[in-house]
Amino acid sequence: MMRLPKFTYRRPKGVSEALKMHADAGPEATFVAGGTDLYPNMKRRQQTPKTVIGLSAISALRKIGGEGKSGMTLGATATLNEVCLHRKVQIHYPALANAVSLISTPVLRNMGTIGGNVLLDTRCNYYDQNYEWRKSIGFCMKKEGSICWVAPSSPRCWAVQSSDAVPVLVAMGAKVKLASKDGGEREIGIAALYKDDGIDYVTKRPDELLTEITLPPVNGWRASYRKLRRRGSFDFPALAVGACVWFDGEGEDARVAAAKIILGAVGSHPIEATDAEAALAGKPLTPESIAAAAEAAYKPAKPLDNTDFAMTWRKEMARRFVTRALEDLCGGGGKRP
Repeated sequence: MMRLPKFTYRRPKGVSEALKMHADAGPEATFVAGGTDLYPNMKRRQQTPKTVIGLSAISALRKIGGEGKSGMTLGATATLNEVCLHRKVQIHYPALANAVSLISTPVLRNMGTIGGNVLLDTRCNYYDQNYEWRKSIGFCMKKEGSICWVAPSSPRCWAVQSSDAVPVLVAMGAKVKLASKDGGEREIGIAALYKDDGIDYVTKRPDELLTEITLPPVNGWRASYRKLRRRGSFDFPALAVGACVWFDGEGEDARVAAAKIILGAVGSHPIEATDAEAALAGKPLTPESIAAAAEAAYKPAKPLDNTDFAMTWRKEMARRFVTRALEDLCGGGGKRP
């Protein structure tokens, strides 16, 4: 049985109190909401904070508000089930509701939070093992070692970003709010939150707290999400596709004014398939334009041997899943796989 290491648990009742606690505890402190990612990592000794600051008592961080036409806000500690089962999220952001509903199991969605999924630690077959296993082969550079076992000659870590919510949120242009004790609050596009680095994977500073996710107004765009995984009931994605298309015109005359196609679980950050987006611009969403976009999305998908399935097959699936995600948009988007 894996046990948690010893730590001090603090439970603030407000954001300012949480930030002060973190500042007082120093660099070996961390925030926790649902804990579905942090606590298993602590048991495997991947993360060993001395102070854990729980956010469950801060009701302001759990609110979901807005009407869709003017956008919506998701409190960072709103549970995954609260997000995907929220009636207005289902109506106005069906692709996001679909993506969140595909995370793990119902029990864990009652614990895990949308903010936790946005800040999910990067994953790797060589990293997501218990302490004894990792010690037996020699630790990797993500924790205690100096080598990347996926690419031993590489100077960097290639652990992958495997959030379900992130590809859709990036595609639709969501924003996040970050609060800090001395710096107040700042808002950035969610795409700017991520870095192409398996270890240092977010631009959020350790002293900052993710407080809110802002969804854009619903103004005619459509979004969809597709996920490749081994187990149909629950699993991390081995490939994820978030697509969002803005249309110029309606009906048979509608053409793609702009598009965002984001690939997840094939890199250390969400990868934008820019050539695929360009292949759609100015064209109607037809089988021909979709096929061209899917072919263009194949190139930036460069999975390595660090998650489930063979990496060459996962790369080939990029074509298929981009096709399916775009086909969903022909009928309104947000359909389940």
